[in-house]
Amino acid sequence: MGPYFRKAADGLPAIDLDPDDASVLRTLIIQFLELIGTGEQPRPVVDDPLARALGLGVSVRKPEDPVLLRLFPDAYTGDDPAAEEFRRFTEPELREGKRDNAMTVLADLAAPGRRIVLDLERARAWLGALNDLRLALGTRLEVDEDVEDQLARMSIKDPSRPLLLAYLWLGYLEETLLASMG
Repeated sequence: MGPYFRKAADGLPAIDLDPDDASVLRTLIIQFLELIGTGEQPRPVVDDPLARALGLGVSVRKPEDPVLLRLFPDAYTGDDPAAEEFRRFTEPELREGKRDNAMTVLADLAAPGRRIVLDLERARAWLGALNDLRLALGTRLEVDEDVEDQLARMSIKDPSRPLLLAYLWLGYLEETLLASMG
């Protein structure tokens, strides 16, 4: 398996990424950011002074894309009005957090040098971003619990094979990052 996280001499999580691995991760992060949006908030649907003052006046509809629905699931099943109301108050902040995590990874990938050493705050951002990438890829690829068997059954020419390998690699990065934080 490719690069992985381990504890640096100072006890912080560190990874040595070669340019190709950094490029793959950068591309996945950029695509993820495109998927979840720019962060610009839509105009309020209703004129609610309190919601406007708190920056909450937007109507946020349930995503149709299964990946977005996995990243931003309904809080209430079977009660669409309650789910939409909950989404209105929480989804913009959730999106912002996911964007911030992804931007942290992008900034670390842009830094000169191959070794990336993470403090606790940045390590948490990386964990969030790696998890979000895995959720997005896993949902798009319809990964099941037997992902290794799924890969073994897959033709080497299958166009989704590289994405499934990326999914497994992201899981390995997430696992080694967690281990290096302990």
